[in-house]
Amino acid sequence: MLKKLSIAVAIVFSFCAFAIFAFAQKTPQAGDNFTEIELLKPADKNHLKYLGLSGSGTFTINQIKAHAVIIQIFSMYCPYCQADAPNVNRLYKLISGDSKIKDKIKIVGIGAGNTQFEVNTYKKKYSVEFPLIPDGDFKIHKAIGEVRTPYFFVVKLNDSTKPKVLYSKLGAQDDIEKFLAQAIKLAGIK
Repeated sequence: MLKKLSIAVAIVFSFCAFAIFAFAQKTPQAGDNFTEIELLKPADKNHLKYLGLSGSGTFTINQIKAHAVIIQIFSMYCPYCQADAPNVNRLYKLISGDSKIKDKIKIVGIGAGNTQFEVNTYKKKYSVEFPLIPDGDFKIHKAIGEVRTPYFFVVKLNDSTKPKVLYSKLGAQDDIEKFLAQAIKLAGIK
């Protein structure tokens, strides 16, 4: 009887483990379609305009009016994100100050596990000028494979087709000029 119970427990455990791994999302890598996620539209009208959006509610990455988007996954509590904030701010300024690329590449930050209050606190403390989107319930974070922070994606936007991942990497961006040049090249922006 004990042997049958042990086998039954092992089978149930195996099914549970399979279910957990079957539903776990993998982090999109270069060449993959970017995970379809819904993001909360920024309340700031300048951020909506920057992204080429209007109204309120949610949006998908592919609705951003650009050729490519750099997505930074960050957390207000991440010391690496905090240390990297000046570099990412500089990246935004390099892009927005270059008339050849400013309408072709956009940046958006997604605060993994961060509420709107936490995102606003981070934005104010580190003088972030580009849109930061809250992900207080980790829904987006889970959908992209529960990456550590900071994590960067460069995604090519294709209007009616699925966005393609061009770059997917954990870690701060030490050489902003090199990263931007790589993003421009990968996106085929001239």
